[in-house]
Amino acid sequence: MKTIGLIGGMSFESTAVYYRMINEMVRSELGGIASAEVLLHSVNFAEIVDLQKAGRWDLAEKRLADCALGLQRSGADCILICTNTMHLVADGVAAPLSIPLLNIIDETAAAIKGAGFRRPLLLATRYTMEHGFYTDRMRALGLEPLVPDADDRTIVHDVIFDELCAGKVTETARAAYLAIIDKARAAGADCVILGCTEICLLLDPDALALPGFDSTAIHARAAVDFALKAEPMRIAV
Repeated sequence: MKTIGLIGGMSFESTAVYYRMINEMVRSELGGIASAEVLLHSVNFAEIVDLQKAGRWDLAEKRLADCALGLQRSGADCILICTNTMHLVADGVAAPLSIPLLNIIDETAAAIKGAGFRRPLLLATRYTMEHGFYTDRMRALGLEPLVPDADDRTIVHDVIFDELCAGKVTETARAAYLAIIDKARAAGADCVILGCTEICLLLDPDALALPGFDSTAIHARAAVDFALKAEPMRIAV
């Protein structure tokens, strides 16, 4: 089994979900009391949020790149950034590594395309919905992502940071998200991306008006598939 390196803490609420999902998937695959080989570097999310608000993505990239290199030195065979938003700097984090960084955008796009959908609604932080790194990458992969209007983007963003990242789940927030999904369906969306790793705490992707794709579960599945992939057979010559 390969070792999965997680850069977490952004927020720790969703990192806990990653850890549980990864281990549940490994146990399901291997049986018994099997669990995953995992290395975790959990950062102080408050420091990362301060960098986001200040627009200092360069410093955020360096912080996560240092984490990734530390995990690699400690024996990780792959790296996951356990948040959608910080994939804004994923390419820079991956550049100095000699092990793969499993990109949550690529994995989510592959799941959507594999299921036969093309026009996903993206629910995520303001940074993810507005900075273009996520939607542009999905377009390059053949999808036509939609984002909510400005007022609804504010609602989605504020619920994530003010409630979900603090471990607070309310029916008011759930109703607001469901209303946004209904509007997107009327506008032509054919599925919805839970594009912040905390949204799975609020919404069940299998109980929505549109088919749901939980980026957290998809990313965790990619990590497990990588970790359990058989080593290529070496034939003596």
